[in-house]
Amino acid sequence: MTQPPLFSIITVTYNAADTVGVTVESVRSQTFNDLEHLIIDGASADNTIQIARNTGDQRLVIHSEADKGLYDAMNKGLSMARGQYVLFLNAGDTFHSPESLNHYAEGAQQDADIIYADTVLVDAEGNIIGPRHLSAPKVLTRSSFSHGMLICHQAFMVRRSLAPKYNLDYRFSADYDWTIRCIERTVPRKCFNLESVEINYLAEGITTANHHASLLERFNIMRHYYGTSLTLWRHIGFLGRAASRKLK
Repeated sequence: MTQPPLFSIITVTYNAADTVGVTVESVRSQTFNDLEHLIIDGASADNTIQIARNTGDQRLVIHSEADKGLYDAMNKGLSMARGQYVLFLNAGDTFHSPESLNHYAEGAQQDADIIYADTVLVDAEGNIIGPRHLSAPKVLTRSSFSHGMLICHQAFMVRRSLAPKYNLDYRFSADYDWTIRCIERTVPRKCFNLESVEINYLAEGITTANHHASLLERFNIMRHYYGTSLTLWRHIGFLGRAASRKLK
């Protein structure tokens, strides 16, 4: 068996013919090569798989079968991954530049458990809309996420040996729960902030399409980890922050 790669990039797809190509091409174009790219497909009925294969990337591994949804597919990706670190880059999402994985490799060289960066939002044509309204914290601790999901899931890379399975009780926000559990398994000095934008996030995903259900799940997850009082207090601040964004 060949030497395991440093990075496993996991892309979950289902009928993603319109978006998978740009993601696969983004991975293929990285100047850092010590990686595998897993496509975990939910038995797409369109030509998602053909588009992915047509890129000709020999590091691409495709697994396609029916699943129980997004996070079940992510769990399959975790089970199949061989890399020392895992990062989820879903269909339509891309690396910000061809050098992005080189930057993540700098964190790996520091023996980090978690390597994270900032994100910009893009539209379906890849045009940058702007930064996320939340920025990655300079120092990452368990309490960081009591302020919301400060790090976009796609910019959050974790050592595979520390990564838990996603909780399938959550349909839309299991990534928020998962990142908190990852943080709980390490210490701040083992979390490496790249202090740069490394991910372009397509602002039209499943969570966006199910915004209210996602917010309710996140409320319950936050209450589980941080208690009801702090969660209610934080959400008062969230409402003010949302109102400010609308005014702008």
